[in-house]
Amino acid sequence: MLTKAPRGTKDVLPTEVYKWHYIENIIREICENFGFKEIRTPGFEHTELFLRGVGESTDIVRKEMYTFTDKGGRSITLKPEGTSPAVRAFVEHNLYAEAQPTKLYYITPVYRYERPQSGRLREHHQFGVEMFGSYDAAADAEIVSIAMTLFKRIGLKNLELNINSIGCPKCRKEYNKALKEFIGNNIDNLCDDCKERYKINPMRVLDCKVEGCKTILKDAPVILDYLCDDCKAHFEDLKKYLNAAGFDFIVNPGIVRGLDYYTRTAFEIISNEIGAQGTVCGGGRYDGLVEECGGPSVPGVGFGMGIERLLISIENSGIKIPLPKRTDLFIGNIGDETKKYAFSLALKLRNLGFSVEIDNIGRSLKAQMKYANKLNVKYTVILGEDELKNKLVKLKNMDDGTEYEIALDEIADKIKNI
Repeated sequence: MLTKAPRGTKDVLPTEVYKWHYIENIIREICENFGFKEIRTPGFEHTELFLRGVGESTDIVRKEMYTFTDKGGRSITLKPEGTSPAVRAFVEHNLYAEAQPTKLYYITPVYRYERPQSGRLREHHQFGVEMFGSYDAAADAEIVSIAMTLFKRIGLKNLELNINSIGCPKCRKEYNKALKEFIGNNIDNLCDDCKERYKINPMRVLDCKVEGCKTILKDAPVILDYLCDDCKAHFEDLKKYLNAAGFDFIVNPGIVRGLDYYTRTAFEIISNEIGAQGTVCGGGRYDGLVEECGGPSVPGVGFGMGIERLLISIENSGIKIPLPKRTDLFIGNIGDETKKYAFSLALKLRNLGFSVEIDNIGRSLKAQMKYANKLNVKYTVILGEDELKNKLVKLKNMDDGTEYEIALDEIADKIKNI
């Protein structure tokens, strides 16, 4: 067991991590362009935050959270999603007192105890954005735009943007009444989870993935028919902004999202490249969450995106992520004195911004050159007694075999300019 990672976790090895760097760099650049700043929240929070924020009727709270009692007798939960911690930080640090809106993004590990599947591990990684302080549908459209811009930049196609409005507490009251009546008439034919959700929050039933339940729920009342005038106007504005941005979308009344805090806008972006579990991004508006978590009445909107699932979509789409930067130079050496000089020369070049490798094992010169080939370095030089004495080396281009005789102190300029 000491040499096997826990079930539902995965090592990201050096041969793969460059793909993560590529995605993360694009994420950071896009967020910067949209005016979003990074926030880093703890890996665990007080359990109450997720009970109040995510909602006790959700599968996350009921089945999936890693919760434990610490040595001080406090109930602690590993972060299962990124929005509630961001809201907690927004309130704790009085960010609501600053000029609004507050725009935040994060790239963070999250933890959920569930059956591991493709792109969804017990420890996986989430990119999320949150915007606080605006009720305007333009904010919702901007949040959607970040995700769509990321997918376009990466080159992902075959994506489907689904949007819905799940109303506000005012219009949901009437809707829940109609929905509860419909579900009550069909309760005997629904799964045990739906029966439990029905008691706590009827709308959670609509998020069921069991085929039999989905068939029954196709005839359920539609939330769009119950929206109040303000929610209708907000949803119409959202569609106008998305049209102005040139985004194709589908109005899907079945999009309710799996978290209790959503109000009005709910959306999902679905990829046809990762099979049945095709949602690569989901989010929406949560106008009551800040207040629920102990802050003032401040609206919010955001999304979460699984990076593992995004990488699967990229691979299945045949998109080639650029390979990592090659090592600039390998310095071979013959003898103890030249090894010490190679060490100091490598450090000097590294401090100038070049990537440089030397032999730290004591290989023969022949073995050093074989190692340089395996590293796929751009250039090599060999230091021997004559090279040190004359201050001249032969710089070899490993791609075409071209050799240049240069002074030792000209190596940096040479590999920079050829």
